[in-house]
Formats: sequence, structure tokens, C-alpha cells
Amino acid sequence: MALSIVNIGSGFSILLKPFSTFKKPFPSATKVVNTTSIRCTANDAAFTIDENLNVRRSGNYAPSTWDYDFFQSLNSDFKGEICSSHASDLKEEVRMLLNKEEMDSLDKVELVDSIQRLGVCYHFEDEIQRILEAICDCNEKWDDQDLYATSLKFRLLRQHNFNVPQEVFKDFMDESGKFKASLSKDMKGILYLYEASYHSTKDEKIMEEAQDFTKTLMKNYMTNISSEDDKLGELVSHALELPLHWREPRHEARWFIDFYETSSMVLEENMNSYSLLQFAKLDYNMVQSIYQDELKHLSRWWKRTEWGEKLTFARARLMECFYWSVGYNSRPEFGYARRVLTAVTAFITTIDDIYDVYATLEELEVLTKLTKRWDATELDQLPDYMKICFTEFYNEINEIADVAQRKHGVSVLPYLQKVWTDVFEAYLLEAQWYHIGYKPSLREYLDNAWISITGPVILTHSYFLTATSITDEALQCLKTYPYIIRLSATILRLADDLGTSSHEMERGDTPKSIQCYMNDTGVSEEEAREHIKYMISETWKELNEERLVVQSIFPKTFIDMCLNLARISLSVYLYGDGHGAPSSRDKERLMFLFVNSIPL
Repeated sequence: MALSIVNIGSGFSILLKPFSTFKKPFPSATKVVNTTSIRCTANDAAFTIDENLNVRRSGNYAPSTWDYDFFQSLNSDFKGEICSSHASDLKEEVRMLLNKEEMDSLDKVELVDSIQRLGVCYHFEDEIQRILEAICDCNEKWDDQDLYATSLKFRLLRQHNFNVPQEVFKDFMDESGKFKASLSKDMKGILYLYEASYHSTKDEKIMEEAQDFTKTLMKNYMTNISSEDDKLGELVSHALELPLHWREPRHEARWFIDFYETSSMVLEENMNSYSLLQFAKLDYNMVQSIYQDELKHLSRWWKRTEWGEKLTFARARLMECFYWSVGYNSRPEFGYARRVLTAVTAFITTIDDIYDVYATLEELEVLTKLTKRWDATELDQLPDYMKICFTEFYNEINEIADVAQRKHGVSVLPYLQKVWTDVFEAYLLEAQWYHIGYKPSLREYLDNAWISITGPVILTHSYFLTATSITDEALQCLKTYPYIIRLSATILRLADDLGTSSHEMERGDTPKSIQCYMNDTGVSEEEAREHIKYMISETWKELNEERLVVQSIFPKTFIDMCLNLARISLSVYLYGDGHGAPSSRDKERLMFLFVNSIPL
């Protein structure tokens, strides 16, 4: 009796007894199976044959750690008038400190730096702006003998879009254009120069030299450090893991609160630091209580969709999706935006699994055509699992557009349709590559992947969700995607590939940036990973420059969200695939952020 062969991709195939008809020809063979629904596995991949003889892959995703009852049980003691009144008193004490006229400029920028790292700078934006403007306007010569002071001022001023030339560091360099070797004794100055160097733009040679110089010294310092209790060593280690400019602000605030409390800073700055620390702790806990209410609301929405029960092939990652939304904008007043962006990220996760793993190519081609027409009456052409997903998706996106139109008087649905259509087409191209075994070059891959990673989806929604007014200039720019969106999305893509590439390649997916570079150049995986990290660093330089270019078109909130998308991606994938396959460290981070309050 003749046997039919089913090719299931990436070198895997299964052998079936003959049937009279198939939807497509199936070449090759390894294993005899029954004609009813079957499951086989190879490495990390799993495959099923459904009742219509469609081959369906699975990502073997672990179930979510967080369930509905857990979310509904979240509770905080940091609500109500008593907390608000105490926080208000502490806030005024910090404000008085910022307005102290007798404080010198270095003391003030140190205070600003602490306020920012503790996560409470959004309360004092006007005061911080005045302090930095005064430093810029007074034209005083920066202390060329103090590397720490110069580096701190440079970093804060550039962070707030002041035009500070890299040449302020020339006094610390010798005639050959290298930083003076004697600076190696000043590790605090070296650390702050290192952090300042990440605010560079393209072709700033002094800042490139600063980064190389400081990174080498900091690594040597950590190798030879004599005490595990060295607080400077703790800061150096933290900076080498990720520079401050690249860190997701909310998680950084949680880390720095602990550091600030246990370091000598509090002892040296006495009651001033104590008031600031107490305010930062209380504010953190109060904002956390807001996040908990948002999670309760979202878990009720997620339960209503029944996706967890009906779409079991996809990742159920509500908590992780919420972390992304907090990363985009953590400020308490943007709760509606966070809820919407959490839902958008959940849609992205499920749709990604449909295109990457579960659906047949024929189903994806039909789906992509239907979504381009954006007509819910045509969803009947889809299989049941797609109807479940896209009915909810279609209704939610239309509701988001309706709310934005009522608020701004502008029809935003065409812009949302476009970004979703673009991402579906990018997904489809990657699915086609997978099915024919095509290996794109790195450039070809990235030209599609900055869209398929859904950065444009997230940031276009973000603009409409957070803008106080919508301008024609911004709308025209969004039509073709401003360069700042592409840069942010590219960092997201490269960070995702670093965290997920190995697992996805074991599953048999289309090559990612690491594999594309290996195919292009013949280098090892380790060398390819280093190149991708270099690409992230170079893209950040362009992002630093581009945010200045678009500040006349887009509001600061949107520009910050573009940078924050890059930051949260580096955080989520810092320890591996923190979204699809969270590690214990990822789970611990989420507990600190959303569950465990800080003892006062």
C-alpha cells in the first residue's frame, strides 16, 4: 500500500496512510502515523494533524503563571486620603529642596539625578527644567578638574534635549585624543562618563572613545573589586548590565530605591535624603495600587474573551503584556492608554502565534486579504479559531478608534487599519519564507522585520491614546512612519532576536537576525550576537538624534514612548525570552513591580 508524506517544515516530515484528496502536495517521509488527529514532537517543536489533515505546529508554550483569581486577589494598603495627604506633605518638602537658592549647581543636579532615578521626576518637571536651564544659561565654565561633575551635567542636559557639545570632555583628554590614563583612579568619574557616553549621536568620536575607555576600566574594576559590599561596585555592575539611558524607568526606580536606602547617600545627605526617599517609596506604592486595579480590570476582560480556553496553541501572557504597557508609559494618569496597549499587545501575541506557528499558509493568505478589507461580514470565510480571535480583535480596534474620534474629532481608524494591515502582510511574508525554506539576507530580513515586530502598531496606537491634540503634520508623518518609529522598532526587533532566537530556531522558524548575519558572513553564533548588540548600540545613537528632529512634530509624551519601547524591549529580553518563556528572574521582577509593596 502506498504511503503519503507530509512535509512539516525545517527538515521534519511525517508519513500518512493515503487519502483520496489533499489540499496541497506533500513531499518526503519519516514516521507512520494514524489518519486521525495525531501529535509528534521534534526538539522544541510539536505538530498536530487536525481532522481536515492540516499540519499544525505548536510552540510548546508553558501556561501562564498568573491566573484570574490571582489578579482579583491583588490588594493594596496605599490608597485613600491618609496616603494622599502624607504624600502631598512629603512632595512639598522635596519641592522646597529643589527651590533652595543657596544650593550650588552640582548639588542641584545631583538632587535632580536622584529624583529621576527614584521615579518621582514627573511631579517636579517645571522645577527640573528651571534648574537645567539655569545651568545652561549661566555660561559658567564647567569644572575641568571634576570628571564626575562634568559627566553628570552633560548626561542630564542631553537627556532633556539641551545642546551640549561633546567637546566639554576635551580637557580630560591628552594630545593624542585619548582620555588621560590618570583618570582610571577616579572610578566614580569613570562610571558617570560611561553613562554620559550613551547619550551620544552618530559620529561623535569623543563619546565613542569615552565609552570604550570607561567600559574597559569598569570591567577591570569589577574583576579586582575587594569587597562585595562596595556600593560603587554595585553601581558599576548595574551599569555594565545595561546603561541607565537604556533602562526601563519603572523597574530602575524599584532597584534604585533599594540602593539609595542602603547606600551612604542617605547618611551623607541626612534629612533631605530621608524625605525624598520616603516620598519615593510612598509614591511607588500608591502607583502600584493603580496598576493593580488596572490588572483586575484587564483580567476580567481576558476572561471574557475566553482566548485562554479556546486558543490553547497561543501564549497566554496577560501579566507580561501589562508590563510592556507600563514600560511604554508608567505615569499614573495614562491608565486608559495602558489598558488599551495591554490588549493590543495581547492581540499581537496571539496573532503572532497564529502566523508563526499554528495556521496553514492557505489560511494566512485568506486572513491577510480579509483584514486588508476590514469587513467583519467576511470573517465567516475563516476557520473557527480565527473567527474567535478576529471577532474580538476587530471589535476592540474599532472601539479604540471610536473613542479617539470622539475625543479629537478626527477619524483615526484608517491609520489603525494601515498599521495592522502592514503587520499582517509582514507576518505573511515571513510565513511564506518559512514554507519554502527561504533564507533572507540580514538587510532583507530587517526591511520586513521592523514592521513584523509590531513597533509601528504599538507606537501609532500610543500617539492617538496619549496626544492632547492631533495635528495634520503628525498625521501626514504617521502615514509613512516617521524614522523615530523605525529606529525604536529596530531595537525592539534586535532585542527580541537576542532573547528568543535560539528557542525559535530549535522550533524550526524562519532565520532571525543572528542567523541571517551568520549566513551572510559565515561567522559563529557568538560573533553574530556581538554584531547584533553593536547594531543596537548604533541604532540608539540614531534614536538619540532623531528625537530632536521630530520634537517640532510630535509631543514629548509620544517621543518618550518611542524611546521607552526600545527600553522595555531590552528589559523584557535581558534574561532571555521574558515574554514567551519567562524565567524565575522575570517573574521576580513582575512581583516587585506589581505585587510586593515597599516597606516604609
